Amino acid sequence: MGSYRAASDADLLARSAGDREAFTAFYRRYERPVLGYLVRRVGDPQLAADLCAETFAGALAGAGSYRADRDSAAPWLFGIARNVMGSSMRAGRVEAQARLRLGMRDPLVLADDDLERVEELVSADPSVLGFLADLPPGQREAIEARVLEELPFRDVAERLECSELVARQRVTRGLSSLRARMEDHR
Repeated sequence: MGSYRAASDADLLARSAGDREAFTAFYRRYERPVLGYLVRRVGDPQLAADLCAETFAGALAGAGSYRADRDSAAPWLFGIARNVMGSSMRAGRVEAQARLRLGMRDPLVLADDDLERVEELVSADPSVLGFLADLPPGQREAIEARVLEELPFRDVAERLECSELVARQRVTRGLSSLRARMEDHR
């Protein structure tokens, strides 16, 4: 597995169809930030773990169609997480379509020590997503839409009900704040 530490996200995803260790490396790279993102959104470690499992199942199922137009697959993966969370919330239960397509029939059941591990993963080391949660709502929503979802500024502005200029300013200010917080944290 050590050989995958320096591999790009695109390489890991491209190899994951025939190489279980490649996807495991990708999973380990993003488990904590995705889980943190979901816990902060839903507030329940068990539900977040279920959503996280479905997110990574979706990523594994879609790995072959991933297009590496950036250095990081994070926006793609967080887009999957957001979609999984949204469809599950609308349905009133965690959708399991991706897991079922992969033959994972049994539901994810977490014991108390597993739930504690989820909470540790989320709270152990503040990540960019933790800092993101602390931003003013307008900046946070603008960054999520522009960076994580990769929406064009036109769509960000429409979602936030503001002009494109204001949307750009919110993203710029938010990213500047994130950068400063990360530098202070080091």
